[in-house]
Amino acid sequence: MPSLINKVKIFSGSSSRSVAEKIAYSYGLPLGDVSVPSYSDGEFQPSIDESVRGCDVFFIQSTNPPADNLLELLLFIDAAKRASAHMVTAVIPYFGLARQDRKDKPRVPIGAKMVANILHAAGADRVMTMDLHAPQIQGFFDIPVDHLDSLVIFIPHIKSLDLDNVILAAPDVGATKRVREFAKVLSCDMVICDKERKRANEVASMVVIGDVKGKNVVLIDDICDTANTLAKAAQLLMDQGAQSVRAVCTHPVLSGKAYETIENSALKELVVSDTIPLKKETSKIKTLSVDRLFANAIRNVCEYGSISSLFNIDNAYQSKLGLK
Repeated sequence: MPSLINKVKIFSGSSSRSVAEKIAYSYGLPLGDVSVPSYSDGEFQPSIDESVRGCDVFFIQSTNPPADNLLELLLFIDAAKRASAHMVTAVIPYFGLARQDRKDKPRVPIGAKMVANILHAAGADRVMTMDLHAPQIQGFFDIPVDHLDSLVIFIPHIKSLDLDNVILAAPDVGATKRVREFAKVLSCDMVICDKERKRANEVASMVVIGDVKGKNVVLIDDICDTANTLAKAAQLLMDQGAQSVRAVCTHPVLSGKAYETIENSALKELVVSDTIPLKKETSKIKTLSVDRLFANAIRNVCEYGSISSLFNIDNAYQSKLGLK
């Protein structure tokens, strides 16, 4: 009698090769063979170079710019469906266009909804991602979405710092809910840096709501793009009497002069995940891997296990210390 669990195959797109190798290793499989040959004009044709018939296929690809990363993922999904894969899951550690989750002014697209539609139309049976900029984006999909939480990765790191007088800070009002979840687990207080923007990526003004005098502050956010907000918040918190300021951000987009901004800021360190590969190493940026979390999520999907069990902070902390 055939097994109820189909053969699993894990593949990587071009933008996420490094983290995909780690995820596959943590799962216990080698990455599958793919190639992305291109024509002289830049057009490319992704190819799956092994059989996936009847398999549960997982394609790992963050959809950060350039847009070719998203297109490559869509073409791989289409290729797998046409090759008779049993199930195709788009594993998107960083879900691009997530900041376009609503119409905040007239005549603009809702990019996150459009991407959800395209992924479904391409043939994805399931999507797995982490720390969506707006959790309600899950509602844009008509297929299952496994929304993983990096809290289980960052909380053990924050605890391992063994800081006194820790207080968490939201760099803007939009991050308040997420920071509150961290504060609840760490049993500490939080403050809010309320900012006003003139335009995208440009902070006009910022004020701190709360007292940080003598505190070791940890800023919590999901995306670090230009790093201007973090740098401005860190300096403001230090001016308000903070003992030190660190930051934790899931997705290191780090565009423009972000690396220089971080290096010259009042931040003691910036801790990020490897959902997006760093363009260069700097003394202030520390990377934690999401490999085990995604590997366990893939295993639980294939074996019909619980995804919510992966969000147990106590288990994650004990595992980090080598106690489990």
